[in-house]
Amino acid sequence: GENIYGALTTGAAEGLTLLKTIVPSLVILLCAISMLRESGALDMLSAAVSPLCRAVGLPPETLSLVLVRPFSGSAALAVGADLMTRYGVDSGIGRTAVMLGSTETTFYTISVYFGAAKLRSTRYAIPAALIADLAGFLSASLFTRLFFPAA
Repeated sequence: GENIYGALTTGAAEGLTLLKTIVPSLVILLCAISMLRESGALDMLSAAVSPLCRAVGLPPETLSLVLVRPFSGSAALAVGADLMTRYGVDSGIGRTAVMLGSTETTFYTISVYFGAAKLRSTRYAIPAALIADLAGFLSASLFTRLFFPAA
C-alpha cells in the first residue's frame, strides 16, 4: 500500500537539496587543485620536499600524486596515468603510483560527509585521515621495493 513513485520523487528531491549544499565546496576544491597544477606550484613544492621523500624511501617523482590524492581522485588518476606513461607501468615509480588505489580522497570525502551532516568542526578527522594517507603512501613504496626489488 506504499506509494512507490511518491517515495522515489521525495527521495530524489532530498538528494537534489543535498547536492545543492555539497556542490559549491567541491567546485572550489577542484578549481584549487587545477590552479596548483597549472601554475607550477605543485612542481615547486615537489622539488622542495624531494629530499625528505628520498629519506623515507618514497620516489620523489610520485610526490605530485601524494599531494593531489587527498584532494581529488580524478586529478590523482590523471597524475598516476602520466607517471605510468612517463616511467612505465613496470617501473618502481609506476608500481608505486598504484598507491592511488590504496588511499582516500580525504578532503573530498570530508567535505561531502561533513557537509551532508552539516558539521562545522572536523576535530581529529582530518589529522587522522592524513596520517592514514601517509601510511598508505609509505606502505605502497615499501611493498613495491620488497616485492619488486629490481623495479
